[in-house]
Amino acid sequence: MKKKQFKAESKKLLDLMINSIYTNKEIFLRELVSNASDAIDKLYYQSLTDKTVKVKKKDLEIRIIPNKEERTLTITDNGIGMTEEELENNLGTIAKSGSELFKESADDKKNLSIIGQFGVGFYSSFMVSDKVVVESKSIGEEKSHIWTSSGVDGYTITEGTKKDNGTTVTLYLKTNTEDDNYDEFLESYTINRLIKKYSDYITYPIKMKEITKDDKGREKEEDKTLNSMIPIWKKAKKDVKEEEYQDFYTDKFYDYEKPLKIIRSEVEGRVNYQALLFIPSHAPYNYYSKDYEKGLQLYSKGVLIMDKCSDLLPDYFSFVKGIVDSEDVSLNISRETLQENYQIETIAKSLETKIKKELLAMLKNEREQYETFYRAFGMQLKYGIYASYGMKKDVLEDLLMFYSSTEKKMVTLKEYKDRMKEDQQSIYYACGETTDKIDLLPQVESVKDKGFEILYLTDYLDEFTLKTMMNYDGKNFVNVAVEDLDLDSEEEKESLKELNEQSKDLFDKMKESIGSSLNDIAFTNRLKNHPVCLTTKGDVSLEMEKALNAMPNGENIKANTTLEINKDHPIAKKLEKLYEDKNEEELARYSKILYAQARLIEGLSVENPTEISNLICQELAK
Repeated sequence: MKKKQFKAESKKLLDLMINSIYTNKEIFLRELVSNASDAIDKLYYQSLTDKTVKVKKKDLEIRIIPNKEERTLTITDNGIGMTEEELENNLGTIAKSGSELFKESADDKKNLSIIGQFGVGFYSSFMVSDKVVVESKSIGEEKSHIWTSSGVDGYTITEGTKKDNGTTVTLYLKTNTEDDNYDEFLESYTINRLIKKYSDYITYPIKMKEITKDDKGREKEEDKTLNSMIPIWKKAKKDVKEEEYQDFYTDKFYDYEKPLKIIRSEVEGRVNYQALLFIPSHAPYNYYSKDYEKGLQLYSKGVLIMDKCSDLLPDYFSFVKGIVDSEDVSLNISRETLQENYQIETIAKSLETKIKKELLAMLKNEREQYETFYRAFGMQLKYGIYASYGMKKDVLEDLLMFYSSTEKKMVTLKEYKDRMKEDQQSIYYACGETTDKIDLLPQVESVKDKGFEILYLTDYLDEFTLKTMMNYDGKNFVNVAVEDLDLDSEEEKESLKELNEQSKDLFDKMKESIGSSLNDIAFTNRLKNHPVCLTTKGDVSLEMEKALNAMPNGENIKANTTLEINKDHPIAKKLEKLYEDKNEEELARYSKILYAQARLIEGLSVENPTEISNLICQELAK
């Protein structure tokens, strides 16, 4: 027996692979099981093309044998096996994939599913073991051969005693350390967990002996199949019950409530893939936090490649859970991460279109369910528009909903637009903490009196979203609390302009009393019964001011505000009389009280509540 050395470059690669390429030690079991599956695939394929090879598919299997006494873990298969030369080529030369060579030489490449691609997965064994022994007997060969290696020092190949075709890989586990407990890979629980996680959909049974107890408590050893073999997404739709999808969702994604929507998709084209997606009925506790990780489980040929592939989902659809299975995805050498490639982008774009289509269908046909979804995830859709500076407006705008002043329920922008008056040019909205508070705003009352529907915005992100969108289907969004709300006739505008010009000195006196926090004062005819209100000029509304200043490191943003006074209210005549009588002290008191009143109506704080309380008491005492 002569010890052989890996080639110099192979020794470097092996060292690199053990210490760098694989970041997760438990991956080794996935790789060895995938290799075993490949070996069985090759044998079965050969039996279809070579009459001399007799194979019964029901007899093909992978077996895992943990031995706690010897501290060994063995993975066996009854696949095609390897000759001495193949052992030398496949295991003695790192990164030479026998699976890839076999696939290249096959006549029917399309229907041949081979997992192995790079030929490096086998060497992940050295992350958990000091020594690896491989005994293999190729189909049709008389003798088996044993490949033995302790890592970079080299390997030996000797004759073996194996009688049946197939391969047995035995790992001699490393000694436990303070940081790593290698014994866990001998525990039935751990092996079960890893097979379920990574190799549940390998198409051949993965078996292991387990100790069970009968009804009388007596122990017995039984064969247990660890994998389910056929993924639910590969079964014919007619053969899968709704309860099976729900059980799959609950088990895979640990949600105690059934999903609102199940989306199943199979696409053939530039990139082929199958997807099984779920729309949850509620947001996870950490959904709107930095701890939440988006992503779909990515499988390739039934083997889990990534638990959360974030590139498959845009942020605004990050609530979607599910799996994608594609044989076309290019992986990197360790199969733990993806290479940058157009396949993932193509799948992601297709999924985005599919998800939107299903949400629109839910909105149209299952309105109650959609509103449940929107209460949980509507904020994320709005943030998608805001965060993209409006670039994703076309994707998301028809999914948005807001409370309607006329319908007294949530409506879409399309529904609002379809009900607009023939000559209406704008979509009107108002902001506040609750719909009830918004409904009491003076500005809202006057717009409703003119017969216009108003959208009530109660989330802090709502107005930012509409400002980013700018318009919907050519109709601009207009806040009813802006100063230049254009609902008056030309005659009314001219009359009001003349009145305000005549009252300029009165307003200057009032502004002097109120202070610099107010930008302007004007008479208005927009208020029906209310004496005053606050309106804004420019891009920052009062609700945006509140939202921005509530954020960490708020920069004390101020909206450009105007105190509007109802020209038909008795208070207007009172102010004019105080000015004419040159009762500046009384005019100052009235001005401060009216401004405080307008701020309170808008849900804003009063800068000096004690002073305002004293002023009111003085007026009441008269």
